[in-house]
Amino acid sequence: MTADTRTTVVVITHNRRDQLLATLDRLAALPERPPVIVVDNASTDGTPQAVAERHPGATVLTPGRNLGAPGRTIGVRHARTPYVAFSDDDSWWEPGALARAADLLDRHPRVGLLAARVRVGPDGEPDPLNDRLADSPLDRAADLPGTPVLGFLACAAVARREAYLEAGGYHPILFLGGEETLLAYDLAAHGWGVCHCPDVVAVHSPVGGVRPGRPAVQLRNAALTAWLRRPLAVALRHTRGIAVRARRDPEAREALRDLLGRLPAALRERRPLPAAVEAAARRLDVQGAVEGAVP
Repeated sequence: MTADTRTTVVVITHNRRDQLLATLDRLAALPERPPVIVVDNASTDGTPQAVAERHPGATVLTPGRNLGAPGRTIGVRHARTPYVAFSDDDSWWEPGALARAADLLDRHPRVGLLAARVRVGPDGEPDPLNDRLADSPLDRAADLPGTPVLGFLACAAVARREAYLEAGGYHPILFLGGEETLLAYDLAAHGWGVCHCPDVVAVHSPVGGVRPGRPAVQLRNAALTAWLRRPLAVALRHTRGIAVRARRDPEAREALRDLLGRLPAALRERRPLPAAVEAAARRLDVQGAVEGAVP
């Protein structure tokens, strides 16, 4: 396969130099030979210097502070290709996946983001998210190449650069953790399609299990997403669920404290979804409730 110049890979990282270098090795070996942009979120382990030495062809951006997920937006703005694929420092793409994604985006101009199928770990086990995306209750659309969804895994997505920037990218109020739903909502609100395409495959190889504090952040961000975009009844339901759990669960207590601290900013930026997107979100609420995913 000759080099494919349609897609840039944007990678965010923070203090995981060795994992990042291994990921960059894998990206450099792809037949597509994509341009790579690394956004270093204020690492203190020598990450920028190590990347410059081992992968001088990669672009390294250093915003000077840890931006979390919005660091990806800096990379997208810097990219000069029509499409951007996202990796974290512990994820990469299967050979040929980026070319397949670009072909789909070429043929389907309404697609704003493709959610890939994810293989996990050295044995390539399927991520449970794959089944949830494939079983999305949203109606198929003739102008989309896969199942419509309003969620994805950030390190396993390929986006149309124009769509990502029009939707505003990842919202800074969420920082990191469960940030994908809000971006999917915003893409759909701008008329872009978000769909699951299992022929496009990413590999995720996390190390060390669930990071400390991660459950609290995901609870907080689910509620903040509701306050930013969903009807007040939905936002109140999320908040009430966290408050009930907080009586016995320290993670929920932390989530509630952080939520209340960020709530004034969320209310200032509240922008309810268009009716059609809200109806789709409600259908997915039902799917999540059946599977126990809603507080």
